[in-house]
Amino acid sequence: MQHRAKSIRPFIGAKNFEVSRNFYRDLGFTETVLFPAMSVFKTDGIAFYLQDADVKDWIDNTMVFVEVENVEQHYKDLSALQLPDKYEGVRLTPVRNFDWGSECYLHDPSGILWHFGEFAR
Repeated sequence: MQHRAKSIRPFIGAKNFEVSRNFYRDLGFTETVLFPAMSVFKTDGIAFYLQDADVKDWIDNTMVFVEVENVEQHYKDLSALQLPDKYEGVRLTPVRNFDWGSECYLHDPSGILWHFGEFAR
């Protein structure tokens, strides 16, 4: 089967929708409000839906992987945003190297884990 897909857009929840909206705008995403309880956030050809939905099991088990061109530079750029100083619960973990490549991690205000990675060439 050929999917002929053009994009993939995960849905993620938020413990505090307004805080998460601010966080993702600060992270560099552009927000389009779709409904009072749902927005789509886009940047550089990727997108995701943020919902005003505090579902603990869902949020606690959500991870998103974003492939970046240069994970070391991306980590520096993330660090410069000082998001952990601005948002309670946000954590940024330095780059870790693996046999498949490298990645750094960012927990959003709800605890959703974002992996920013670069595959080994």
